[in-house]
Amino acid sequence: MAAGKGNSPIIIKRITVSGGGGHHGGAWKVAYADFVTAMMAFFLLMWLLNATTEKQRQGLADYFDPTILNSPSGAAGGIDGDGPPQTPTEAAQTQDFEATARAIQNRLTGSGAESMQRVNLLRHVVTRMTDEGLVIELGDIVDEPLFVDETAEPTPALRELTAILAAVLGNVRTPVAVGGHVRAYPEMMVDNPSWPLSDGRAHGVRQLLAQGGMDPARIKRVTAHGDRRPRDANPMDPSNNRVEVILLR
Repeated sequence: MAAGKGNSPIIIKRITVSGGGGHHGGAWKVAYADFVTAMMAFFLLMWLLNATTEKQRQGLADYFDPTILNSPSGAAGGIDGDGPPQTPTEAAQTQDFEATARAIQNRLTGSGAESMQRVNLLRHVVTRMTDEGLVIELGDIVDEPLFVDETAEPTPALRELTAILAAVLGNVRTPVAVGGHVRAYPEMMVDNPSWPLSDGRAHGVRQLLAQGGMDPARIKRVTAHGDRRPRDANPMDPSNNRVEVILLR
């Protein structure tokens, strides 16, 4: 009998430990992480509002506003502009100015979803790039002058046009120059009106831009050119009547 017990089979029982009811998913972890991130952003915003000045907050708002066109002359060190000025390289300044100029040209020449009235007004506008800067030419077209007769009194079309231009130029801080040009008059006239007329029209546009909201301090010069720089081969052609608004480099 003792020998029989030594030959009994050995039974090995393996116990598998379950995972406690199976996998329940981790979506709640993602939602919780989003919540914590949102709360952190909220408290950072509250801290910024409390720790910054109104000028600094405006600087932050302008930085993240895609409608603000930054120009080299408007760049400054620090959010509030009080820090040491940043001096970009000449190539960077040129690149920034040309990008700004292209954006302004697109605003003034693109028809897109503009009203027909605005499209008609913008027919008076011709833009071109020069060594001096972006020249925005406001000129007469057939049967639609920008000034009343042979005076410096603006027409309603010019008032609307300068309001549009002031709004577009209001998004940059680059200095501006204004130049008046008129057609030639017969030489036998005792008093040639070309000089005073071009001067009056240039100053009239300067005043209209200021009335439209553009900072008057940005106007660096106003020049009367008389009839000395005709655009048309015929110096007496009315198309030579124009006022140039130059966005200076």
